[in-house]
Amino acid sequence: MHPSTLAKRVHFLLLLAFIAFYFYGLGHLPLVGPDEPRYAQVGREMFLRGDWITPTLGGHTWFEKPALLYWMEIAAFHVFGVHDWSARLGPALCGVLTVVAIWLLTRQAEFGAKDDQISRGHVTSLIVASCLGMLVFSRGASFDIVITMTTTWALSCFLLSELGEDLRRQTLMRVGFYFFVGLSLLAKGLVGIVIPAGVIGFYYLLRLEWPRRALWVSLLWGSPLAILVSAVWYGPVIYKHGWVFVNEFFVQHHFARYLSNKYHHPQPFYFYPAILLMLTLPWTSFLIDAFIRAKNWNWRGPQNSSRLLVFSLGWILFPILFFSFSGSKLPGYILPVLPAALILISSSVHRLQEKQDARWPMIVTGLLLVFVGVGGLFYGIRVAHLSVLCTGLAAAPFIIAGAFSIVSRRIDWAVSAIACSVLLGIVVVLNCAALDLSRRESTRDLLRLADSRGYSGLRVLALPGDDRSAEFYASGRVIYGQGGEVQPVHDVPEIVADAKKRNERLLAFVAIQDLYLYRSRPGVEVIGDNGKLALVCLY
Repeated sequence: MHPSTLAKRVHFLLLLAFIAFYFYGLGHLPLVGPDEPRYAQVGREMFLRGDWITPTLGGHTWFEKPALLYWMEIAAFHVFGVHDWSARLGPALCGVLTVVAIWLLTRQAEFGAKDDQISRGHVTSLIVASCLGMLVFSRGASFDIVITMTTTWALSCFLLSELGEDLRRQTLMRVGFYFFVGLSLLAKGLVGIVIPAGVIGFYYLLRLEWPRRALWVSLLWGSPLAILVSAVWYGPVIYKHGWVFVNEFFVQHHFARYLSNKYHHPQPFYFYPAILLMLTLPWTSFLIDAFIRAKNWNWRGPQNSSRLLVFSLGWILFPILFFSFSGSKLPGYILPVLPAALILISSSVHRLQEKQDARWPMIVTGLLLVFVGVGGLFYGIRVAHLSVLCTGLAAAPFIIAGAFSIVSRRIDWAVSAIACSVLLGIVVVLNCAALDLSRRESTRDLLRLADSRGYSGLRVLALPGDDRSAEFYASGRVIYGQGGEVQPVHDVPEIVADAKKRNERLLAFVAIQDLYLYRSRPGVEVIGDNGKLALVCLY
């Protein structure tokens, strides 16, 4: 078998393995953080009520985000039942659909022989699928990968409408563009139209080019199409809740969030460029190489490849600039730029594959993998106290692939080795290390321990903060205040006193450093702790 044919088959099989991995082990880790459990619980409450319109959390309206993620969760709960892994199924699918969109865009935009297009398409898809930012966000119940998927399809459809000369195909792609803009509005609100419009504007600005007349004309029918798609939810929810929804959703969670630090996420102006470098691991050095070589681009060239590069740069620049001026900054806000960054990365890899000059990006990537492997080995054994076997199995793929990438002259094989190391390394970590490391970040195991002791029907006093997992794992039992926030035991002595009068037992989470206050108190049973929180039963 010819080496190039073998390489294509290896790339294709490895890509299939990555697609399967996006759905593998979604329930290995509990729901963690402040957002993931709450979003899953909102979807569950809508599912249990059979209500596709009004998001609620603990029975209180929850108008922080639009409905598309919740709809995915409802559909998954209908088919597979209510589980933490089924709550993550929709985002995993969005990750795969993002990979497909980039594959279609780059395959159409690149030129060359058909076999060359297929080979480059597989390499590009492999780079996208193995990117750390894609893998992490696709395995969590969050809105960021959903808006990334919809904007990627919208912008891909737009650029494809610009590249071809076939009028029917151009019209079809523009219909797709406006349709996915409508879905983007359902995915994360007004940024669903701000990002596509801003990226397109930057694209024409960078090329010093005026949009075609057909694009202006398409606004007349395309804008109503996008509004019609988004109105599937916005219409009923505004009709049902009126100003309450408009104020909370648009005024508070759009304008106040952007213009102020009301939600306490301040970061420096350079925050997002640094985040982008981390999101693109392990391929970051190739992104830097692409930026360095941007000065040599044919910025106004008619070639499809030139248009793709400039469009990708505009796709990166506008969202980063837009969100850098925001008073509230979170890493996931710029996830929609990741597909564009990965397109530039793949262009840098293909250039190296063709010219074999300036191999520093591949060498740096190899050194990075070796460092990750050795550093992970030290951390796993000395700090996390994991088994030598587990830590060694997780570190070995990175060290081997890193060393191979440094010495190999076959760039396509080096790409496969890097991607394979990411896949194998994460699978090992998921199965023998991640669960132990994540237990202290979730209440799942403590609540299961309480259930095993016969306390599954007790009401729960949870702690506000970074871990909101009790809201999902103790669904229907968590005590909320009038503002829709969970009630901690130290803030509601009247609830505890009232429960004691009625001989009702309560479960309460307390910070581990405060556990000594409860150990000697009568009528208190310490169920257990996860190193961060303790769960007690109050009689």
